[in-house]
Amino acid sequence: MKIAVVGATGLVGSKMLQVLEERNFPVTELIPVASEKSVGKEVYFKGKPYKVVSAEDAIKARPEIALFSAGGSTSLKLAPLFAEAGITVVDNSSAWRMDPNKKLVVPEVNGDVLGREDKIIANPNCSTIQMVLVLSPLHKKYHIKRVVVSTYQSVTGTGVKAVKQMENERNNIEGEMAYKYRIDKNAIPHIDVFLENGYTKEEMKMVNETKKILGDESVNVTATCVRIPVMGGHSESVNIQFEKDFNLKEVRELLSATPGVVIQDDPENAVYPMPLTAHEKNETFVGRLRRDETLPNTLNCWIVSDNLRKGAATNAVQIAEKLLEKGFVSAN
Repeated sequence: MKIAVVGATGLVGSKMLQVLEERNFPVTELIPVASEKSVGKEVYFKGKPYKVVSAEDAIKARPEIALFSAGGSTSLKLAPLFAEAGITVVDNSSAWRMDPNKKLVVPEVNGDVLGREDKIIANPNCSTIQMVLVLSPLHKKYHIKRVVVSTYQSVTGTGVKAVKQMENERNNIEGEMAYKYRIDKNAIPHIDVFLENGYTKEEMKMVNETKKILGDESVNVTATCVRIPVMGGHSESVNIQFEKDFNLKEVRELLSATPGVVIQDDPENAVYPMPLTAHEKNETFVGRLRRDETLPNTLNCWIVSDNLRKGAATNAVQIAEKLLEKGFVSAN
């Protein structure tokens, strides 16, 4: 099976190559794609070097699947060209997520919505993915009325430039700034651009994408998204109000039985999810499970996941695996 990775030299693109290799996806030919300035550079896959090519050359090579992580404007321009050539695109940008004609997929939650006709499939926002993995089984059982989420997001979500800024600050080196302010020893409540309603685009992604993935417009979500000086994963404090009451034992059983979710909830022994321990793992971790004692039928929890993996690369590869499993693409 020919697989193209568009944006192969970036943080997420590199992680896609790593995840494809780890999960032994049946790649017979890898086609790494990047911007014109990167054409001719080499990336490594399964120990072998592959030369980066242009999008035009990648389309000519007719891969079965193209995994995109090259930004929204690039996706808007290139994804339709790949799709027109019969190539199935799994896009990691925000370009297609809220398009009513495109599927927004977390395979464990709504992988069944995929069809043979889907040629551009959207990968959700990293913060949304980890949250809906936990919300989905609880919504089916108790029906969610309202979610209040505050995020604590890794600098890796911004990219290499942000990681470098943090490292420079820790080493007292002046350098290029990814953020308007210092990130080390700081917390910046500003991810993506501010909108007219006072929320950021990142916050509204969580609101709108959650409804679309769960397939329920009645689920109310409000979010505050914050960048903090950590690597390894995004953390979320999530308050969930249900229509029906629940008991914590049953909640733990439901989540334990959910593919891709791991419970780390033993506060007496200081066991709870953290970016440090979620780093380089594909699962989403949930802990600090407890009742909100100020409201009926309301649960508090803490969710952590590696944003470059389940929040991006792993989810995209799992969509490709689902397409293969359903026979919508075929390995030659």
